[in-house]
Amino acid sequence: MGCGTSANSTHSHSIQRSRKTAKSINQGSSLVPAGTAFKSAVLIQRWYRRYIAQMEVRRRCTWSIFQSIEYTGEQDQIKLYDFFNFLMDHFTSDNSKERDFICRMFSDEDNIKDTELEKYCEYESIEVPEVYTGPRITFPLKPTHAAALVEAFKQKQQLHSRYVLHLLHETKKHLKQLPNIKRVSTSYSKEITICGDLHGRLDDLFLIFYKNGLPSPERPYLFNGDFVDRGKQSIEILMILFAFLLVYPKALHLNRGNHEDYMVNLRYGFTKEVMKKYKVHGKKILKMLQSVFSWLPLATIIDQKVLVTHGGISSTTDLNLLSKIERHKFASTLRPRKKKEKTKQMDEKLNHGNCTNGENALTVAETVIPHRSGSFSHSSSPSLIPKYKGKRSASSPTTMTIDRKEISKRVRQAVDEELEKCRRQVGLTETYAELDSPVSVSESDSDSGDVQEYDTDNEERKQIVDILWSDPMPQDGCKSNSVRGGGCYFGPDVTEKFLRKHGLQMLIRSHECKQEGYEFCHNGKVLTIFSASNYYEIGSNKGAYVKLGPDLVPHFVQYQANKTTNTLTMRQRVSTVEESALRALREKLFAHKSDLINAFKLYDRKRSGYITLNDWATALESVLKLGLPWRMLRPQLIRSSPEGLLRYREWFDELYACQPTRENLHSSLLEALYRNRSDLETIFRIIDSDSSGLISFEEFKHTWKLLSSHLNIEVSDEAICNMARSIDFNKDGNIDINEFLEAFRLVDKPHVDGLGTDV
Repeated sequence: MGCGTSANSTHSHSIQRSRKTAKSINQGSSLVPAGTAFKSAVLIQRWYRRYIAQMEVRRRCTWSIFQSIEYTGEQDQIKLYDFFNFLMDHFTSDNSKERDFICRMFSDEDNIKDTELEKYCEYESIEVPEVYTGPRITFPLKPTHAAALVEAFKQKQQLHSRYVLHLLHETKKHLKQLPNIKRVSTSYSKEITICGDLHGRLDDLFLIFYKNGLPSPERPYLFNGDFVDRGKQSIEILMILFAFLLVYPKALHLNRGNHEDYMVNLRYGFTKEVMKKYKVHGKKILKMLQSVFSWLPLATIIDQKVLVTHGGISSTTDLNLLSKIERHKFASTLRPRKKKEKTKQMDEKLNHGNCTNGENALTVAETVIPHRSGSFSHSSSPSLIPKYKGKRSASSPTTMTIDRKEISKRVRQAVDEELEKCRRQVGLTETYAELDSPVSVSESDSDSGDVQEYDTDNEERKQIVDILWSDPMPQDGCKSNSVRGGGCYFGPDVTEKFLRKHGLQMLIRSHECKQEGYEFCHNGKVLTIFSASNYYEIGSNKGAYVKLGPDLVPHFVQYQANKTTNTLTMRQRVSTVEESALRALREKLFAHKSDLINAFKLYDRKRSGYITLNDWATALESVLKLGLPWRMLRPQLIRSSPEGLLRYREWFDELYACQPTRENLHSSLLEALYRNRSDLETIFRIIDSDSSGLISFEEFKHTWKLLSSHLNIEVSDEAICNMARSIDFNKDGNIDINEFLEAFRLVDKPHVDGLGTDV
C-alpha cells in the first residue's frame, strides 16, 4: 500500500505542476496563454501524422514500381517461350547453320526416360577427394545428417556433387510415391507450420528454424513452393528441404511453385547458380532437378478443410481432375506438350530425305482447333507475337485460317508429311514424340485421337498453370492474369464457390510478396503467406510463416533476416527501398527511350520540344503499361519543369548515363539490347551447351537474328558484328555471357539533384 500511496502522491504533484505550466508559459518577459500550448501540441501531432502519411505514400509508390517491373518481366518471359513454341511448331530453315542452331536450343531441354536419366545422372562413379572438407551424408538419412547439413551451410560449406545427385535420386523415388494432392492432419501434432516463397534466401530458412525449431514429428512443416531463383543459395535450400523430407516423410511436406520449372530457372538465376557452384557436374544436377521438380505435389489439404497451393484457383479449377493428372508430364508449364506421333510414321520418316530448300518453310498441322482462353495471355503486347494469321497462346495450339474448300485432304496430308520431314531434319521430332505411342489402325481415327489427346493435355496443363500462377483480386469474377501473363485473377465469388464445392474453409497460397509477410483477402477466406524477407530490397518487406492447430486458427510469426534493417529509421528504410525502385524504373525508361520520345512527339504538335506534365504522365503509361502513379512520381523523376512544361529530350539525359559501349553502337540498338537482355541471357544459357559461359560470334549472330525477327527489331549484320567485337575483350573470338550483360548495364549519373543515385 505504501508504494501505491507514494505513486498516487507523485502523480498528484505532477498534475498540479502541469496545470501551472498550462496557465502560463514564460517566454522571455511575456506570458503566453494556455491555449497556445495546446495549439502547439495539436500542430505537432498534425505534422507527425502528415509525415507518416507521406512516408506511407512513398512506400506504396515504391511497392507499385517493384511489383509492376517484376510482373512485366514474367510477361516477357512467357512471350519469349511462346516464341520458342512457335519455332518448335513451324520454323524450318534452308540454312544448315540455322537448323543446327535451333536444334541446339531445344533438343536438350525435354524429359528423357527414367532409365536414361539414371544413367546420365549416375553418381556412384563420382569420387569424393580426400581433401574434401564439406558435409558428408550416407543413406538412409538420419536426423543427425539433416541437422549437420544445416550447420555446414551456415559455415558456407558446399555439398559435393556426388551427394547432391544421390540425394536427388532418393528424393525422386520418394516423390513418385506421393499423390498430386497430399492430405495431412493436425490431429497427431498441435500445429503445422506453413512457409511461403523463400526464393533462394537461405538466411530466412535459418531464421525460421531458429524461431520455430527444425522439422520433426512434433514440428511438422509445409513449404509452399518457390524455393529457388532470385536468391543466391537456392541449391542449399533444396538440399536441406529434401534431406528433412527423407528423414521425416510424414512431417515435412512440399508443394510445387511456378519457379520449380526448368524453363523459368533459365531466366531467374537458379540455372546460373548451379552451373557456377558445380562446374563439372552442374548439367547433370540440373537435369535431375528438372525431373524432381516435375514430381513435386501440386497442393496439400489440411484436416479436410484448408487447401494450400502456391498460386490460387480459377473458375475451372477442379481438385478431382487435378488429383488424376500425371503431373510429371509437365516438367515445364511454359511449354505445351506436343501431339503424339504415330510410331509407324516415325519409322518411315527416318528414311526420308532432306527437306527441299524454301518449300513449306512455314506450315501448320491439318487440324484447326478453335481458340480457347488459355492460362497464358499475351494480348497486352501483340507486337511481340510473330506475324502469322490466327492466334497462339502457350496453352493452346496454333490456329491458322485455312479454307477447307480450297485444300483437299490429300494436300493437307502431304503438307503434314513435309512438315514432319522438316522437323526430323532439324532434330525436333524425337524431342516430343512418345516412343510408346500405339500404332493407329486408320488415318482418320488417328488424327481424331491425336487432337483429343492434345486437347486433354492442354486442359490438364491449364489446371496446373492456374493453381501455380493465379492471384486473387477484390472484384468478383475470373479473368486472365494479364499483369503476370499467366494464370488467372479470381474474385471472392470464385473463392466462395470453390470452397463450398469442395467442403473447404480456407485457401492458403503464396506467390505474392506482402509487406507484412502475410495478408488476408476475400473476407478472410484467402490467406497469402510470403517467407522471403527483404525480397525487393533491404527493408522492403517482412517475412512470415503461419502456424495452424486443430482449431485451424492461423497464428503468424514475422521476422527480418537482415539485422541492419532494425537499426534504420523509418525514413532511412523508405529512402533505401525507394532509391532501389527508382533505379530500376529509370532503367525501364531507358529501355523504351525511342518509344517514349515518339509518344511525346504526339503531344508536341508544335515541335517545340516541350510537353505538359500531364501529357508526360499519359505518354509514359501508354508506352510502359506499368499502372504507376506517374504524377506522384514526378518529383523523383523530373528535376525541373518551368511553367509546368518538360523538355523531354533533355529529360532523358538527366536520368542516367550508359557504359562506354554506347560510343560504338547506335542508340536504338543499345536500347534493344538493354530492353531484351533477360531474353538474350536466357537464349545464351540454352545454347551454351558445354556450360562454359562462352558463345561464338556465329552463335551470337544467330541469336540476335532470331530474336530480332521475333521482336521486329531491324539490326544489320554489320551492327551485330561491331557489337560482338566491342565486347570481345580478350579478342579470342568468343563472347563471355556475363561480360556481355555487364557491358550493357546502366549506371546512374552522379550529382543529379532530386534523383536517386547508386549506392
